[in-house]
Parts: sequence; C-alpha cells; structure tokens
Amino acid sequence: MRAVRRGGARLWDRFAASDPGLLRLTAGLRTVSAIALTLVVLALLGTGVNHMVAGAMTAMTATFAVKDKVVRDQAVTLALGLPVSLVAMSLGALLTSQVVAGDLFFIALIFGAVYCRRFGERGTALGLIGFQVYFLSLFVGASTASLPELYLALAVGFGCSAVVRFGVVPETPQRVLARLRDAFRTRLAQLVSVQIELLDAGPEQLEKVLDDMRRHTARLHETALMIQGRLEEGTSDADKAALLQRRVADAEIATERLGMLLLNARSVERADTLTLHLPHAPVPLTGDWRPAEDDATIALRRDLKALHLLVSRPAARDGGTAVAHIRNRLLGYRDEERLPSAPSGIQDAFRGIGEAARSVLGLRLALDGPQDESDDSPATTRSREEFDAEDIALASSETPADEERAGLQRPTTRAAFQVSVGSVLAMVGGEFLSSQRWYWAVLTCWVVFLNTASTGEILVKGYRRLLGTLLGAVAGVALAGLVGDHTWVSFALVLVFIFAMFFTAPLSYAVMSFFVTAMLGLLYTLLNSYSFDVLVLRIEETAIGAACGVIAAVLVLPVRTDRRTDELLGTVLERLGDVASAAVEQLSGGPASDLLGKARSLDTALDELRDSTNPLTYPITPLRGRRQTVRYLVALLETCAYHARSLAATAELVPHSKTVAADPRLHRAGQRIAHNIEVLGAYVGDEGAEGEVESGATIASTLRDDGSGTQPSGTVTFRVLRHLQRLDEGVVGLARPLDVPVADRAESKAVRG
Repeated sequence: MRAVRRGGARLWDRFAASDPGLLRLTAGLRTVSAIALTLVVLALLGTGVNHMVAGAMTAMTATFAVKDKVVRDQAVTLALGLPVSLVAMSLGALLTSQVVAGDLFFIALIFGAVYCRRFGERGTALGLIGFQVYFLSLFVGASTASLPELYLALAVGFGCSAVVRFGVVPETPQRVLARLRDAFRTRLAQLVSVQIELLDAGPEQLEKVLDDMRRHTARLHETALMIQGRLEEGTSDADKAALLQRRVADAEIATERLGMLLLNARSVERADTLTLHLPHAPVPLTGDWRPAEDDATIALRRDLKALHLLVSRPAARDGGTAVAHIRNRLLGYRDEERLPSAPSGIQDAFRGIGEAARSVLGLRLALDGPQDESDDSPATTRSREEFDAEDIALASSETPADEERAGLQRPTTRAAFQVSVGSVLAMVGGEFLSSQRWYWAVLTCWVVFLNTASTGEILVKGYRRLLGTLLGAVAGVALAGLVGDHTWVSFALVLVFIFAMFFTAPLSYAVMSFFVTAMLGLLYTLLNSYSFDVLVLRIEETAIGAACGVIAAVLVLPVRTDRRTDELLGTVLERLGDVASAAVEQLSGGPASDLLGKARSLDTALDELRDSTNPLTYPITPLRGRRQTVRYLVALLETCAYHARSLAATAELVPHSKTVAADPRLHRAGQRIAHNIEVLGAYVGDEGAEGEVESGATIASTLRDDGSGTQPSGTVTFRVLRHLQRLDEGVVGLARPLDVPVADRAESKAVRG
C-alpha cells in the first residue's frame, strides 16, 4: 500500500510539473463546473434546450474571459459583464431582421471589443463578453419574443460562473503562487534526477539523456517566468517579491550551470557547451567512454543524490540532523580546501553542487523564513551571512514604464482596424456561402487576430485553426451519429470537449480547434440543426475567415514578421549587452546593481523573440535555408543568455562574499564583448551601419599577467573565465547569420592605428 501511495505521489508530481501551478487543470475544471451547474439550474427551471445551450455558452464565456489577477477585480469585471451581455443579446435579437443595421453594428462591436484591450484585463474581458454574446444571439437564433428566457439563461450563466469561481474552484493570487512554487521545486528535482542519469549514461543513452536535460531545463525556465508574472499580485510585500524572484533565478541558474559542469566533467574531450545548444549538435563524448568508478566520481554521484534530496524535500519535513549534515557537506564544497583530489573538471562539478546547494538554501529562506541554525557548519553559517547581506542591500526599485505608442502605431488600435476590415471581408464572403451561417467566417477572422502581432503569426494561426476544424468536423460527424437524440449524453460529451479545449489551448492551437469543432457538432445535434452539409459549411466558412484575416493583416497597417523579429532581436541584443556589461563591471569591483533583474528581462525578451520566429521555423515554411538560419540564431542567443546569466549570478556573490574578491582586469576583458554586441545591434537596427565584430585572442590570453595563463581556483576570474570565453565566442558566432563583417583583433588594431 505504501508503494502504491509513493507511486501515486510520483505520478502527481510529474503531472504537476507538466502543468505549472495546475493553471490549465484549474481553468478546465472551473469552466466545466460552471457549465454543468448552469445546465442543472436551467433544467430544474424547465427551460428548453436552446436556452440551456445559451446559458452554457454564457457560463463558458463569463468564466474564461475574466482574467483579472486580484479577486476583487474579478468580481467587479464579472458584475459589469452581465449588463454588457444583456445589451449585446438584446441588440442581437432586435437587429436580427435588420440586415444592414445588424452588420454595421457587428463591425462596430468588433472594432470596440479589440480597441478596449488597451484598457487592460477588464477592457479585454468586457469586449470579449460583448462579442461572444452577440455571436451567441446569432447562433441560437435570438428573437424579441425569446428575450425574457434568454435573459434568464444569461443571468444563470453569470451567477453559476461566480459561484464556481469564488466558491467551488476558488483561485487567489497567493494560492496560484504557492502552486507555482511547488511546481518549481518539482521541476528542479526532476532536472537534478536527469543530471544524475547524465553522470552514468553510456554512449548509447547519452543523446536521450541530453534531450531530457534540455527539456527539463526549458520547463524549469518556463515555471520561473510564470512565478515572476505572479509575484506582484501573490506577494503583498514588494521587497519580499523581489527577494523571491532573485532566489528563484539563483536556483534556476545554479542548477542549469551544474548540468553543464557535469557534462564537462564526464567528457574526455571536454564538452563544448556552445555547440551543445545548437540544433543537431553532436554529442561531445568519445566512443570508448565508460562510467568511472574512482573515489571522486563515486562521491560526486553520492552528492548529486544528496542534492536531489535537499531539492525535493520541503523544509517542513527537515526534522532531525541528517538533512542538516547533508546540507553542510554540500555547502562545504564552496571552500577550495574541501574539494576532493580530482581533475579540474570533476572539481568544477563539486563546486557546482556547492553553489546549487547554496541556491536551495536561499530559496528555502525566502519561502519559509528563518530555520534552525543549531547544526550549521562554518560554511553554512557563511552562506546565511551572505544571504543576510544581500537582503539588506536589496531595495525595491520601480520598473521603468515602457514607452507607449500612440495613434495607429498602438498595437490595439492597429489590430482594431485590421480585424474590422477582415471581418467585413469575411462577412461578405460568408454571405456568399450561406446567409444563415456567415458568422462563422467572422468568428474565425476574429480569433486568428487574438494574441498575434505579425502577418506570419496570423497566417500560421489561421492554418492551425483550419486543420483543427477539418479534423474536428470528421469527429463531429461520427459522434453526432453515435449520440443521436440522447440529450444528456451530448451535454456530457460537450463538457468533456470543453475541458479538453481549455487544457490543451496553451499546448496546441490545432488540437484546441479540433475539440471546439467536435463540440459544435454536438451542439448542432442538440439544436436539431445537425447535418453533414452544416459541418462542411463550417470548414468552408473557417477557410474564408482565415483567408480574410490574412488579407487584412497584409493590406491594413501590416506588421511584417521580419520587421517584428528584427525589433525583438534588437531588444534581446540590447538587454544581453546590459547584463554582460553590468556583470563584468560588478565582477571587476564596480557598484552593485540588480543583475538578476536584468537577466530576467533578457529571458523575457528572448522568449518573445522565440515566439515571434515560430512562423519562420514552422515545418510547412518553404524557405528551408532561412528556417535553419533562424533556429541557429535563436540557439546561439540562448547560449549567450545562459552564460550571461551565469556571469550575473557569480557577480551577485562578489559584494557579499568573504572568500571571492573582484578582479579589476575583468573590466578590460569585457570591453570586446560589449563592443561586439553594440556592433550587432547597430546592424540589426540599420542595414547601412558600419563597424566590424572583433575576434582573435581568447579572453584568457588578454588577462595573462605572468605568462602562465592560469588563474588561482579561488579567484572570481577562475569562476567566470569559461563563461566570458563562451559568451565572447557566441557573440562572434552571431555575426555570420546576421551578415556582420568580422575582423581579427590584430587587424582591427592595425586599422585603428
């Protein structure tokens, strides 16, 4: 029985890690519960099937549209949404016989709903509710005679949505943040588990283990970003929120760096972490490698398992002295004299374990407050003192507001005009196909503009929706034939599809569209309007709507994918330069700054760039060479960002560390990197820019004072030299895909002379 419980706990941990904070599960359960409660209430009131469908769709809209993060704001938005929906339903019923007036109002409503996004979450929610309820009035064939019962269905839908949101499946920012923290701990433990496998994997398993490590590292990063997005609402104290953000970043960077150090330690050829990040990178391992069984490797394996215990074990379960002794031993590796006698690569791995253990201690202090210090070793005491010094130095700082664009340059205004023009085209094209179902084309045009910012993104989203609709129509035909006249079976399947729709929405838009279309097939069956021709028409209207959306995006205030990616690439390079320059400045003895905050801004910009390049790397793109170039460029930027984050994490230790001192020579070493990033940014922003990227001597050679080229292992230079070198190589490597000229450092000096 105990084994079953342990297996269930492990299975739940894996599920929780795949859905950080259980956000997708909660969204699906909340929506399905609101719809089910609405159906039960309306059935008890004796309403017809049409009005039950209207109430169910209203409950779904009221549940997913409201996204305010504070509970009070959610209640206000939900309360305002009811009168908006009543007005939309009334106008839909009144204008149903006024074709021209109804079409004009629909276009005005679409423009207003998109334009309202500029007013934040509440404006977005109210605009979405207004559009969806007006669309619902067309779907159920609302008339003035049926308005009283429709009003009742709308009120019940909103009421049930409120009951479920605030009573049955409540969600507070603090609760979401707590679940995200648990997910971060789980993903951190999973990454350490993969790193243990990495130490012993043979040549035939190594490629799979590396793929697993990349995937778990990406998931850990995703959860860290989600925590950052929830900190402001989930933590009342701004200083505590900033501290938690810093500790999460510390743990993420330290664990990611540990994986690279382990790979470097186990490779006879010394792993090349630059090429490791690139697409289709070769595995850096000789063919005759076998797991070592010397004392140092056995101790390394033992301490990795001990680190996994520290990561996966909540602080509340740290009773006794065993965990404290493990923590003390791992933190002791931060002292050079405690390192075992082993090759330098193995010693680096032990140092990485020590820094990872330190980050876990800091994360526990930030989450759970002060802990028992009676069993602390001198190394643990010193780590706590470093954290105390950092906490005192940490001061809240206001994030500078982004420059807001005005007029037609504002994204919401531009999107409002684009959607309106596309909807007019979709309305005309849809009318040619069907005078009764034309609104499906308008809905598709509306949807493909949601959460998109360039023509390429709209094209890809339209293709995915069409593909999902095609497959969903086939499923709808089969299910409608099987269900027949069984009303409650149809409603039960609708609930299943709605849950699947919300659960898969962040993962695959095509899969979500499949469940939407299959659900609609069942709804048509409930409304007694199902036929094979209707589902074929649904596909045709979807194709028309997607095409009209693309046409509007191309002709009306277009934002080309190239231009958007260039803008985001310039932002990434700018923030990469900020992190690298500030980190090198602090490593060389300069003033302290919020380096991890800068690093997190770099990560956010890189994520936005990665998303914007999806149309360029999509499998169906005809430009194969360009796709490879974009993937190579993004992979190089990810490598540069990793080494910049590692520099920032090490630089954060310098002002408070009693064992690692700054090295003024590093300022000189960082000048070439800063210059090269500046040149790359200039070329991205202006094709006519001048300048060359400098390459040549290694960073280590520029720091050589005594001719030996080596640095004492206890110095900050020894810790960051590899990251500086890799960052320098990565930045120079960016010059080739960006077509920036590269000059050898000696040549560039001669030209300047």
